[in-house]
Amino acid sequence: MIEVEKCCITRYPAPVLAQKAKPVEEFDDSLRALADKMKDIMVENKGVGLAGPQAGVGLRIFVASPDGTKENAKVYINPVITPSGTLVTNEEGCLSLPGIWGNVHRYSECSIKAQGLDGKEFTEEGQGLLVRIFQHECDHLDGTLIADKLSTVAKIAARRKLKQLREDYENQNK
Repeated sequence: MIEVEKCCITRYPAPVLAQKAKPVEEFDDSLRALADKMKDIMVENKGVGLAGPQAGVGLRIFVASPDGTKENAKVYINPVITPSGTLVTNEEGCLSLPGIWGNVHRYSECSIKAQGLDGKEFTEEGQGLLVRIFQHECDHLDGTLIADKLSTVAKIAARRKLKQLREDYENQNK
């Protein structure tokens, strides 16, 4: 049973962010409530995507809304992406790593195969920002953060902020 009321934005270095998320097996009311809560968390934090681990839940689910609205947010469960096209570098941030931005290489196109809240499988092609969201959120489901993808120079620049996030996490979890 998912404790949806306890879900909130999860910040680095919470262990759930570094673990591979488990497949969703039950498509029930608690999953629908989780998806709705994740949309709320994403919108409240002015994001365009949010993965289960970022809400403190180690399940393979994410929500995406390129315009940042709840109305246009879509749920992707147990996603598998197939990237294609060329590698494109753009600046990215992450709700779980506030204040850290860096250039991340992502494929320019991809298709995604996932399940909806009804458990039915669907396939979607993505372009532009949506492709970047797909890849970013699937990284979260595999325990990878943008900090893992930054160049050495960017990691050095983010060192102080990462240290502060670790200290904040330790203080909150004493």
